[in-house]
Amino acid sequence: MIKITFPDGSVREYAKGTTALQVAESISPRLAQDVLAATVNGSVVDLNLPIDDAAAVKLFKWDDDEGKHAFWHTSSHLLAEALEALYPGIKFGIGPAIENGFYYDVDSPTPITEGDLPKIEEKMYELARQKEEMTRREVSKAEALKTYTEKGDPYKVELIADLTDGTITFYTNGNFTDLCRGPHLPNTGYIKAIKLTSVAGAYWRGSEKNKMLTRIYGITFPKKSMLDEYLAMLEEAKKRDHRKLGKELELFAFSQRVGQGLPLWLPKGTALRDRLEGFLRNVQKKYGYAQVITPHIGSKELYVTSGHYAKYGKDSFQPILTPDEGEEYLLKPMNCPHHCEIYRIKPRSYKDLPLRLAEFGTVYRYEMSGELHGLTRVRGFTQDDAHIFCRPDQLLGEFQKVIDIVLYIFKTLDFKDFTAQVSLRDPNNKEKYIGSDENWEKAESAIIQAAAEKGLSTVVEYGEAAFYGPKLDFMVRDALGRKWQLGTIQVDYNLPERFDLSYTGADDKPHRPVMIHRAPFGSMERFVAVLLEHTGGKFPLWLTPDQVVILPISEKFNDYAEKLSEFLNNCDIRTQVDDRNEKIGRKIRDNELKRIPFLLIVGEKEEIEGTVSVRLQGEGDKGSMTREAFAALVGEQVAKEVRQI
Repeated sequence: MIKITFPDGSVREYAKGTTALQVAESISPRLAQDVLAATVNGSVVDLNLPIDDAAAVKLFKWDDDEGKHAFWHTSSHLLAEALEALYPGIKFGIGPAIENGFYYDVDSPTPITEGDLPKIEEKMYELARQKEEMTRREVSKAEALKTYTEKGDPYKVELIADLTDGTITFYTNGNFTDLCRGPHLPNTGYIKAIKLTSVAGAYWRGSEKNKMLTRIYGITFPKKSMLDEYLAMLEEAKKRDHRKLGKELELFAFSQRVGQGLPLWLPKGTALRDRLEGFLRNVQKKYGYAQVITPHIGSKELYVTSGHYAKYGKDSFQPILTPDEGEEYLLKPMNCPHHCEIYRIKPRSYKDLPLRLAEFGTVYRYEMSGELHGLTRVRGFTQDDAHIFCRPDQLLGEFQKVIDIVLYIFKTLDFKDFTAQVSLRDPNNKEKYIGSDENWEKAESAIIQAAAEKGLSTVVEYGEAAFYGPKLDFMVRDALGRKWQLGTIQVDYNLPERFDLSYTGADDKPHRPVMIHRAPFGSMERFVAVLLEHTGGKFPLWLTPDQVVILPISEKFNDYAEKLSEFLNNCDIRTQVDDRNEKIGRKIRDNELKRIPFLLIVGEKEEIEGTVSVRLQGEGDKGSMTREAFAALVGEQVAKEVRQI
């Protein structure tokens, strides 16, 4: 007999070799139906894997990320089985579970298009109904290489070459066998609803030097009703797509002549950004930040010193060469090296710290063209960046103040659902990072302690740290339940060492400061994109680019509309006049689509009486009132929003 310990601390005895699924059955038949995966001593395993020693066991259902991962990972194998049956000779790259569903990268002798997805879905349903068991088998590296060499699949051969003998496993479902570490569902019968969502191109291993493969995305569910809900959400997401809304609301644009991934901010979008920046500047002023400005480029030596060149140089924009021999500059990939140099400009005392330097700094990173996506993935973006240089005894307090700023911003902009992710280095791949183990341990402990003292609900992710230090990332769920990484706070003992930063302590001896990197928005581009989709373009009144549009019912009333606009703008109410020669119904419809909060309709009656007919976004007509009364109404609503801020 072996002892199984459950998350609540309770212990039960089971026969050696009992599986997690059998453990679930012993608790309740319903649990056995719902459980999808399990962890044994912290490692996620198949439900039918025998447990031979005493262990801590946790069971996962659909609502758990681990459960969804096993479900969607199995679904990617089901997709691959269907593809192999329909497209003889097809070769397979990788097929992971992702945040919403799964994908498989394939090299097909016959092109696969969006029009082929229904027949592939049909085949997947056919195979799923057969309840094929997912069978795991350990194989030697030699056998694995022989299998895929004979099959003529160069992608799997390349993957196996990087693996260590004794760690390789195959999974088989039906007639399909795949190189995979698992875990998986017990069988394909769990999969009741299937939707293949899109086809895209993807370079093998993400390198433009390699062949372009076909990537097929999909999602599956244990119930059809869940798929119906998801498809309805997708339709809503299309309406809220920030690329679509950005065009409709005239916020930003892209130009091939300017270059891929380099957004152009239009007047309304710039006004929106200015207000967001002004809001954060006011918050930062209360917390003692000093604003700075640094160049868009820096010498190569600067980024060699910081370590950015060694980590990102090959994947960044190419160096800028000057007429002087040997002189090289780089487009700025990060603001922190520049801020380190500002710190070095003069001697610092312990009394000068903390020094908080803030900048809305534009940085440039060469993202692969296939990775670019609207404002969420660009090559030039502006970080709401700041770096705090402090004494070690100030670190905890300063870190917690930054947490307060992030939480205040989220509350103001109605981001209620978020998780704080403690992003640590990968303990098995330390060469990815710079700095000593001692400094990393101090930095990681500080983040964990600060988050705990603030009462944040946190999850730990290994391997997600920056190369110079661990961080606290804020993962926000928008109105559609999608997860985004926005604010970030990082602790760094390493850059102060690399730049030889110091301060004179109370003992008159030199000491090394600690550096905190922070960006509550993350980047202005991504934050605006997420805010657009979260609100559906219906911004708070204090933030929206145009608060009021005046609609004269004919050109005879354009003069009255212009005078009214001048009055309202003098009252600090952002007002435009739509004097197009269009019917009033068309004007109303067009401006409703632009999410204008207030529409003022004016004609003969309004001009004679000095009034306006008010129409409120989403609520329709609100009757007539004087221009003074309307100005007071808008002013009161803005003031109410600002008071809540």
